[in-house]
Amino acid sequence: MTTPATGARVFQGKRIWAMSQDAFLAAASLIAVHEETFAAELVIGLARGGVPLAQETGRILCTPTVEIHARHNVSDLVGIQATGEVEVDEVALLAAAATVRRVLVVDDICGSGATLTAVTALLADAGVEARTAVLCRNDGARFHSLDTWVWPVADWVAFPWEAPPPPDSTPLPLPRQVHTAQEAP
Repeated sequence: MTTPATGARVFQGKRIWAMSQDAFLAAASLIAVHEETFAAELVIGLARGGVPLAQETGRILCTPTVEIHARHNVSDLVGIQATGEVEVDEVALLAAAATVRRVLVVDDICGSGATLTAVTALLADAGVEARTAVLCRNDGARFHSLDTWVWPVADWVAFPWEAPPPPDSTPLPLPRQVHTAQEAP
């Protein structure tokens, strides 16, 4: 399935954020603790960037995880804009969610919101309740159903599972709390 994009990412061009493995693990723990009361029966990690978060969150929550391919970016090159179209492996998504009622959908970043919009719409159509969580929320995101995120950002983020960031990157601080939908603009 391919769906149109829903927002424009913001890149101020001031820095490239670099997320350390320690910052990632701390953020995943905060997300898991915050989402625990939802009692998700499955954690869906949007491949590629959401898979590490799904694995760590699922491990903490003792909840099964699944990787679903959903892509909005044509490349991981710094600053490249998204295509405007989202490709979702709809068959795999609906098969994974066929026997559950509540899922937690996770990704590394909510850039424009297009990927999460496409995935959650498919789940809603299938009668599955979904909550969403990401490590970073770009200031340009227009996805109003984002439930939980850790860092608001307005520049590119290099994640620990990607190629090393440039040496002049700015480390993301260790997180102390999550942000929630009530804080979204």
